[in-house]
Amino acid sequence: MRLPEWLKTPLPKNPSFFHLKSLVREHGLHTVCESASCPNIGKCWDRGTLTIMILGNTCTRACRFCDVDTGHMLPPRREEPVEVAQMLSKLNLRYVVITSVDRDDLKDGGSGLWAETIREVRQRCPELKIEALIPDFQGDTTAIQTVCDAAPDVLAHNIETVASLQKTVRPQCRYEWSLDTISVARQAGVIAKSSLMLGMGERRDEVLQTMKDLLHAGCQILTIGQYLRPTRNHLEVVEFIHPDAFAEYKRIGEEMGFDHVESGPLVRSSFEADRQAGALGLV
Repeated sequence: MRLPEWLKTPLPKNPSFFHLKSLVREHGLHTVCESASCPNIGKCWDRGTLTIMILGNTCTRACRFCDVDTGHMLPPRREEPVEVAQMLSKLNLRYVVITSVDRDDLKDGGSGLWAETIREVRQRCPELKIEALIPDFQGDTTAIQTVCDAAPDVLAHNIETVASLQKTVRPQCRYEWSLDTISVARQAGVIAKSSLMLGMGERRDEVLQTMKDLLHAGCQILTIGQYLRPTRNHLEVVEFIHPDAFAEYKRIGEEMGFDHVESGPLVRSSFEADRQAGALGLV
C-alpha cells in the first residue's frame, strides 16, 4: 500500500539531531527510536528527547508489528543501571523515556534491574523527569509494583491493539495483563499511560471499548497512532486512518475523561512525551 501524503516525513537535517546521534553512539546507548525504526526520530531528537532501551536489544517475544530483534538472549548486564545514569547525566536532557525489551527468560522479568536503573538515574540526574515504558511482566503484579516503587514520573505500558486482535498482533501477550499493569501503576499513585495502534483491522466500536477499558483501569494519558509495517515479514496494514478520524478519537477520549490524548497518524507512545507529561504539570 502506498503511503498517503500525511504519513510522509522529511529526513532529519538539523544539527541538534546529529549532535544527539553522535552522543548516543559515543556512550553506547540502545534506543528504541532506532531499534524500532520510529518515523519520528528526527523530530524527537531535534527536540532533545529520546527513548533509551535497557536489558539488551533482543526480545523474548515476537510481536508481529515490532521491528525489535527476537532470538538468543544474553544475561542482563548488572553494570547497566549505573552506565545508563552516567550517560544520561552527560546528555543535558530534561525528559527521558526508558523502555526495555521483554525478558520472559528472567525470573522477575527484569523488574529488579528496571528499578535499579530508575534509582541510579534519579541520583545522578535529579532534575530529569523519567517515563518508564515497561513490559507487562506476564501479569506479575509484584514485578510491576517493583518498578512503581522506584517512583518514575510516568509509568507507561502499551496495550497496542483491541482485544479481538491481541492474539494476531502480539500472540505472547494478554489484553488483561496490559490492563492490570495500568491498574497497578495508578493504584501506586504513578501517572499511568498507554498507547493504541490503528489500521490493523480493528472496528471503531472496538477502539472506543478499549479506550473505556483503559480509562477504567486508571489510564490518564493515551496516545493513538497509525500502524506502519516495518518490513514485509510483519503484519500488513489493513487501512490508513485519515487524520480527521484521529482528531475525532482525541475529542472523544478527552470527553471520556482522559487527562490528555495525543492522537494522529504519526503519533507514537514516546512522541513528544515531555509535552504530553506537561499537560499534567510535570514539565
